[in-house]
Amino acid sequence: MREKLFIYQMMPRLFSNRNGTNRHNGSLAENGCGKFNDLSHSLLRNLRIDGYTHIWYIGIPAHASATDYTAYGIPKQYPEIIKGKAGSPYAIRDYYDVDPDLAEDVSRRMEEFEALVDRTHEAGLKVITDFVPNHVARNYCSVAKPSGFKDFGDDDNDSVAFSPQNNFYYLPGESLKIQLPTERQAEFSYQESPARATGNDCFTHMPTTYDWYETVKLNYGVDYLNGKQAYFEPLPDTWLKMKDILLYWASKNVDGFRCDMAEMVPLPFWQWVIPQVKEQYPHIIFLAEIYNPSAYRDFLGENLFDYLYDKVGLYDVLRDVSCGYRPSSDITFALNNVGDIQHKMLNFLENHDEQRLASDYFLKEAYKGKAAMIVTAAINSNPVMVYNGQELGEKGMDNEGFSGVNGRTSIFDYWSPDTLRRWNNNGQWNNKLLTPQECELKAFYRQLITLCNKEEALSNGLFYDLMPVNYENDEFDSTKLFAFLRGNERELLLVVTNFGRTPRECTLHIPQHAYSFFGIDASDEGTLTPLLEEKGETLLFTPGFPYHVQLNGYSGEIYRITFL
Repeated sequence: MREKLFIYQMMPRLFSNRNGTNRHNGSLAENGCGKFNDLSHSLLRNLRIDGYTHIWYIGIPAHASATDYTAYGIPKQYPEIIKGKAGSPYAIRDYYDVDPDLAEDVSRRMEEFEALVDRTHEAGLKVITDFVPNHVARNYCSVAKPSGFKDFGDDDNDSVAFSPQNNFYYLPGESLKIQLPTERQAEFSYQESPARATGNDCFTHMPTTYDWYETVKLNYGVDYLNGKQAYFEPLPDTWLKMKDILLYWASKNVDGFRCDMAEMVPLPFWQWVIPQVKEQYPHIIFLAEIYNPSAYRDFLGENLFDYLYDKVGLYDVLRDVSCGYRPSSDITFALNNVGDIQHKMLNFLENHDEQRLASDYFLKEAYKGKAAMIVTAAINSNPVMVYNGQELGEKGMDNEGFSGVNGRTSIFDYWSPDTLRRWNNNGQWNNKLLTPQECELKAFYRQLITLCNKEEALSNGLFYDLMPVNYENDEFDSTKLFAFLRGNERELLLVVTNFGRTPRECTLHIPQHAYSFFGIDASDEGTLTPLLEEKGETLLFTPGFPYHVQLNGYSGEIYRITFL
């Protein structure tokens, strides 16, 4: 049976930090930092038991931070061009190095990462790491690149705005002047002349604090200031450098790349580089962060991306449905919009860019996301991602420093999220310091995720939407309820969710066509056996008559349909 992918997104800097000081805008020395070595085999094995198949470790490649590592030969950093004390994991300062913050022995930091990869594999999990192709830190300088390799920009002609063989875009005659708040301008010592284009396609020497001012846009041979004219022959130098970087990390035995802002890099580059990586490492998967549905199918295909973010589709709709802004029937339209490629979409309810379910900006209480999580996990055979702390109800309402209070767990600051620290419990990774509500939520996630791979109908089965045949059903509220079938010719499961606050009793029509679709003979009476509520009552039903079920508020159930 092919396993359904469940990806646990983990930021080691935050995840295993046991220091509870949590000083606003605190340094590494004050607030501490999780380490590679903190991620023990027992922890990783428990994550595997929880049903996860992959861990996406974020913040692994060396990125700019305000912490001084010059004693280890790492170039001086400039805090004024760094977001927060810890810095953005997506402002890479050395593609061939790992973040020294995560090492107990900085001089052996790569060895510690390689040991983590080995432990992760020994625990039965696979490793995904970030590949950030669109931009680098403003003060990028590789100290770990292989002998004979040249750095980005070494051979650039910075007297011209654009050359296909330049690694960066330049603004000749202009010096960088980031529009920072007045109190931070006085600290500005970083010099960049001529200025280079900023990572978010900002072609000005005066990026604002709303731009990705800490990064520089990489040049893949596209002239943005002249109608995006492309120059791909001969191959741009950036293409060659990036292929080497991908092959370097693939040689570290990672199992996949989450490709940051993949659509900001020209598609021909991906069509060129991914087949070459997969030729040498056929097991590696490529996951694209992408937000333009009109480009989805272009990024999929043989020897291209394996999976794409489903943020502007299912995530956005489930968020609105969960908050009561849209009817649950709109989920059908979100699924139809991706149609034949639904199995290629990565579903999630949280990640480092989005607000926490339990935050004041979303649902305020994590348990209110159960219905959405059931749909997210069980809707199809495609991958599902859970962000560390989501399964504990982490609220993301801390005022860490750079980020402020915004419903997200900061990726820019040294911090220790309360739920993760208590679960850590001095490296024991047990539930002793969690509240009963947190333990119940964590158990729910484990049960749902493990069920999705225990039941072939959920991991590999077909999908049948029951909403259209129940729109006219007066005993089924299609604004709050959502129902579908998953199965094959051997087994059939009914999934019903309630996005409303109050418990619901409802009847549900399942047409004969649905049984024929799965190749199942439904001529006899049958039973509905609840799989999530293990002590739930088995229900009798007769084909041709509406199914009658009861659902708790903000929740749902997965029933096994068995014919007698």
